[in-house]
Amino acid sequence: MSNTLKTTLLLGLLTGIILWIGGFLGGSQGLVVAFVFATIMNFGSYWFSDKIVLAMYGARPVGLNEAPDLYRIVQNLATRAQMPMPKLYVIPSDAANAFATGRNPEHAAVAVTEGIMRLMSWDELEGVLAHEISHVRNRDILLSSIAATLAGVIMMLANMVRWAAIFGGVSRDERNEGGGLVGLVVMSILAPLAATLIQLAISRSREYQADASGAALLHSGESLAKALEKLESAAQRVPLDASPQTAHLFIVNPLSGRSFANLFSTHPPLEERIRRLRSMRV
Repeated sequence: MSNTLKTTLLLGLLTGIILWIGGFLGGSQGLVVAFVFATIMNFGSYWFSDKIVLAMYGARPVGLNEAPDLYRIVQNLATRAQMPMPKLYVIPSDAANAFATGRNPEHAAVAVTEGIMRLMSWDELEGVLAHEISHVRNRDILLSSIAATLAGVIMMLANMVRWAAIFGGVSRDERNEGGGLVGLVVMSILAPLAATLIQLAISRSREYQADASGAALLHSGESLAKALEKLESAAQRVPLDASPQTAHLFIVNPLSGRSFANLFSTHPPLEERIRRLRSMRV
């Protein structure tokens, strides 16, 4: 199954969960309010996410004069991808990582840490940057924002159901149709858990797609595979002090090494990513 089809199906599942809860609530006004509120919050975040996350990590803009080799790599990759040159930033951190952000190719930014620039050869860094450029070209920020919107609606609706169960805001007939009080509680727990897992699956699917697209840009997956091998051990030695809310942006999970966080990782296993890259024919 292609990653595009898989993402579409997973977004459909999120929508289905909303319809399931909405059907239970019987078309209450709260459903509309929750949907509108979640949409405004998440798309507002999508619109300003680049500025927020760059400021969060103290990223500083660099140009051709400050980082000529890095700039030329990104410029060449953007030309190959037939997209505008994204803004380029460097994060003052010894951790080795990188991310891309921005609502579309015309308003995009690519950021790398000082640590990854010291760790990688230029070929390996090119593989990393090809991955990040691919995220922008594939409009993954938009997809993750849509997934976040749908998941946010589910969380709000689940909370409505939970409070309705506690304070009796749902009629007896509705409780009976939903399986009683126990059914309400189960729905309020399982629905957001399912939404989180689906959101993670979408994120992992887009990581595989960005790996494949980046390898296609370079006509080889070997440089990115070598980079991921280095990043796997580097992330353990020098973890990045990252927020869980932004972990999905980075090329490797900055929370690796935190056992609980790994249970809900936004990234597929590095071993599998490396295996796929080396088995690709591009």
